[in-house]
Amino acid sequence: MKLNIALLAGDGIGPEVIDQAVKVSNAIAKKFNHQINWVKALTGAAAIDAVGDPYPEETHQICLNADAILFGAIGDPRYDNDPSAKVRPEQGLLKMRKKLGLFANVRPTFVFPSLLNKSPLKKDIIEGTDLVFLRELTGGIYFGERGRLDNGETAYDTCTYTRSEVKRIAEKGFNLAMKRSKKLCCVDKANVLESSRLWRETVQSMEKDYPEVTVSYEFVDAVAMRLVQWPKSYDVLITENLFGDILTDEASVISGSMGLMPSASVGLETSLYEPIHGSYPQAAGKDIANPLATILSAAMMFEDAFKLKEEAKLIRDVVNLSLEQLIVTEDLSEGKKSFSTSEVGSWLSNEILK
Repeated sequence: MKLNIALLAGDGIGPEVIDQAVKVSNAIAKKFNHQINWVKALTGAAAIDAVGDPYPEETHQICLNADAILFGAIGDPRYDNDPSAKVRPEQGLLKMRKKLGLFANVRPTFVFPSLLNKSPLKKDIIEGTDLVFLRELTGGIYFGERGRLDNGETAYDTCTYTRSEVKRIAEKGFNLAMKRSKKLCCVDKANVLESSRLWRETVQSMEKDYPEVTVSYEFVDAVAMRLVQWPKSYDVLITENLFGDILTDEASVISGSMGLMPSASVGLETSLYEPIHGSYPQAAGKDIANPLATILSAAMMFEDAFKLKEEAKLIRDVVNLSLEQLIVTEDLSEGKKSFSTSEVGSWLSNEILK
């Protein structure tokens, strides 16, 4: 099978972890007789430095022409520490999501048996956790009207949603719930926010079309609490952009490290696969970053974008083996021998080709 994949490494540790995902993907291609055409493109601070635009048109065309996108991370402290910067790496991410129609962020949270004791939560609380957030990605406060008034003394950001935006993410939630345990939770703040009331009434109107799915409605603050008390009570959760941004990062540490969780952003034109962590500039160039989230994102890509389930399973199996045998980077080594980013990628590739 021929696979045409856009490769957006981005900033910070992005290029290092992407290199390992490419290494593992190439091993899979060799073992299963696939042909991967990697097409590199600039985004984030790297693109600003090169062409002054965090998501150049050339990058957009490469993404449009690809079967899938494998993405690293963006962000640079030069911009984080400069509130007056008019062009920022993160603008490229928002622009990419909007132009590619990447409206559904799929964020799984699951646990690895060998890492149960590394979670900040007790083993009996997290064991068996397997949930998925669907975060709406192209609407809400991140894309609403914003500005300053009163000579800059007053600032505002507007959260706006249309019924059609809510419906399309809810449809994905219902369909995913049907494939899993037929439980769906709509996360909102309908006691306060009008946009949340639109979310709730839209999802309620769709329940009749999915009679086998049990739907619950919970306020975002309650979910934030319950995620660390009873994460196993959740299966599929849908929510708006800002709430999803916060809750999925909270959920990610259940597994023991943000360096472990993959994600997908599914859209109208194509799909993008990326680790949930940021660019971690403090570790850039040191060969110490955990590449497993990016490698597991590649596994999601093989399974979801290309329907190659056996290939995806093999990646997940060797990742589990690396964790069991402690072939891990320093964030998971607990003071024992640790391996570099590139050593972990090479070990996984070699295991695939055995």
